[in-house]
Amino acid sequence: MTVASFLPAASRARRRPSVRRLAAWLAACAGDPVAGWRLVIGFAIAHAVLWTFILINLKAAQDVHMDVAEAFAWGQKFQFGYGKHPPLSGWVAGLWFKMFPVTDWATYALAMATLGCGLVVCWRIALRVVDRRRAFFVVVMLALYPIFNFKGFKYNPDLLQLVTLPLVVLAYLNAFEKRSVRSGLWLGLAGALALMTKYWVLTMIGAIGIAALVHPDRLKFLGSPAPWVAILTLVVAMIPHLVWLREVDFVPLTYAGDVYGLSDRAQSAQLVLGYVGHNLALLLAPVALALLALALLPPWWKTPLALVTRPWSRGPNPGVNRSQALNIWIIQVVVAIGPPLGGLIFEVYMKTDWGISLFFLTPLALVAIPQLRSQKRALFNICAIWLVVTLATLAGSPAIAVREMAANPNGASGYGDRSQLARELTQAWHDRFATRWAVVAGTTEIGEPMTFYSPDHPAPLTPGELWSSGLTSLEEARRLGFIGICDTSDGRLPVCTAWMAANAANAERLTVTTQRFFQGRSGPAITWNVYIVPPAK
Repeated sequence: MTVASFLPAASRARRRPSVRRLAAWLAACAGDPVAGWRLVIGFAIAHAVLWTFILINLKAAQDVHMDVAEAFAWGQKFQFGYGKHPPLSGWVAGLWFKMFPVTDWATYALAMATLGCGLVVCWRIALRVVDRRRAFFVVVMLALYPIFNFKGFKYNPDLLQLVTLPLVVLAYLNAFEKRSVRSGLWLGLAGALALMTKYWVLTMIGAIGIAALVHPDRLKFLGSPAPWVAILTLVVAMIPHLVWLREVDFVPLTYAGDVYGLSDRAQSAQLVLGYVGHNLALLLAPVALALLALALLPPWWKTPLALVTRPWSRGPNPGVNRSQALNIWIIQVVVAIGPPLGGLIFEVYMKTDWGISLFFLTPLALVAIPQLRSQKRALFNICAIWLVVTLATLAGSPAIAVREMAANPNGASGYGDRSQLARELTQAWHDRFATRWAVVAGTTEIGEPMTFYSPDHPAPLTPGELWSSGLTSLEEARRLGFIGICDTSDGRLPVCTAWMAANAANAERLTVTTQRFFQGRSGPAITWNVYIVPPAK
């Protein structure tokens, strides 16, 4: 018994044709070369705008994530690297905040704009593998993938890879098909762009290399100029960054070894299992909702229900380019299996967020199975599911923010109200010296938020870290004066205090306590030891 069966027969008759017409219109738009492009752009913009508002509500009780503040800090000075990572994420943030105000909402808009661009590029990839209707189905599946909504709130190099890695895959599929010098040039540039985002993209580049070597048409591709032009272009494009790496004594590699190296195989295995389980759980959402969209095909739908009652077909499917689909399957399998195996073998600290950029091909890999058949109504259903989920989340986001703070007030550093501290310290500096606050010294968790929230945007100096961002130096800090900050709740307090004793002996010392209040709820009260060092005379 369905809800529709309780409706009068006349009402059901009116509803069915209207839904059919809407589903047919949507399928026609998705399948049209001109209308399809507009549909995807419009969908990506709608997704980005709606989820920006959702994130504004969801994160209203918090300051921006440390990674976001760090990217903003990097963007204040365009360099060929920033200690931890290559420079592209900092460059993008720097350009973004030249156009938008330095506010919380602008960071969420940046994150969603990044993901919106990623959706469009993934659509272009899908068009080389499946027909236009399936390609749009893939885009909506990605929009339901938590990486492209809930977990996409923090802009950082991991998130930016959801643009640069799809660009690499798109350029590879193009080069594999055309095998020309021009296509190789684009592939090399796309590879360099990805490497300038994060070195982790070597996993995807390696997977593409394996796909090129094991594909049945490998000799056609390898015998063309495309792959060799791509390699040469990538190397040439990376020269400025490689020169920078040598100048800083390969500090990003030192950072990676210091932070992510392990000596305990049992701990490594536990982290790998967590990585795998986390990413499988995230993938469950778009897959389950896509299956729901297929299951919602009503009994009065006259088209054969191939995906529900007869999901497998023995005949060829003209809607799938099997050669390019094979590339996608190989790449996805390699990046799904390779990193966990590498983590186990080399005892690497596997962060769950590293999977953010590696599974954007999964929906396409599933939809590209040649034996599967899809119906026009399924496309309408998954769009309706996306709209319901998005609007429901938008409506419930203010309440979710309050509940999250009540349930776990000490669970997020953003509740510590670093924005309030930045405002108070900016005023304290102006009252004493009537000049711009130029340098802040503290851990990344406190220094970068000061850079973001202070209207003076002081350059961050991280005491004791070999992988300093290079945005300032101790010599410059002593010349211009600085404010040092130690978090009394941080386990690294002794290290911070010792550094301040050695480098801020003449400082004026303050103790400042901040606490956030939101909708009748309170965050943790955090006490900060503050050291105000005057400018050199």
